[in-house]
Amino acid sequence: MKKIKVAIADDHVLFRKGLISLLVGEANIEIVLEANTGKELMQRITGIDVDVVLMDVEMPDMDGIEATRWLRETKPDVRVVMLSAHNQMTMILHAIDNGARGYLLKDTGADDVVDAINTVMQNGFCFNSDISHLLLKGIVEKEKFQSTFNASPQLTERETEVLQLICQEMTTTEIGDKLCLSPRTVETYRKNLLEKIGARNTVGIVLYALKNKLV
Repeated sequence: MKKIKVAIADDHVLFRKGLISLLVGEANIEIVLEANTGKELMQRITGIDVDVVLMDVEMPDMDGIEATRWLRETKPDVRVVMLSAHNQMTMILHAIDNGARGYLLKDTGADDVVDAINTVMQNGFCFNSDISHLLLKGIVEKEKFQSTFNASPQLTERETEVLQLICQEMTTTEIGDKLCLSPRTVETYRKNLLEKIGARNTVGIVLYALKNKLV
């Protein structure tokens, strides 16, 4: 069984060591790196095989959002799950928009952390019920999101496939390779999705998918 290689970046030593103690007992998880800051993670992760990073949002030198953005550009296959004490929807959306594949509150249960690691590897994204509820509540309550999505867009089977792969943060080339489509055709599907859904960007596509339980 191939182990999931996990890195942890958090400047709170006790919390970080607690996570490590929790995860070392999991047969399919291997801790390969721990860092105090986003900057330290950036300096040490080069050349290390990492599948998932558990990333604190607030760290000195380089915060988790900036480090996640850097990883998206330099190591796009690495899946980042943000760790935060904050449950504001704007913070969650900001993390997603910068490349986070999941978001966990720091008071979450131990089982949720393990589930998040496994789920983000299997599905590309992981949001537990609490975070999904916050996202959906924001969609319903805030006018800017109410007006973003069109009512009952009729998506084709292929458009739904592309949407689900976008939610796994696959690139245009990767989606094309998987579905045997040219990059231009994939971009056409992406454009059609934005128009049909009424979304302005990839975050909107992901939120629409969450709202309608398509992922």
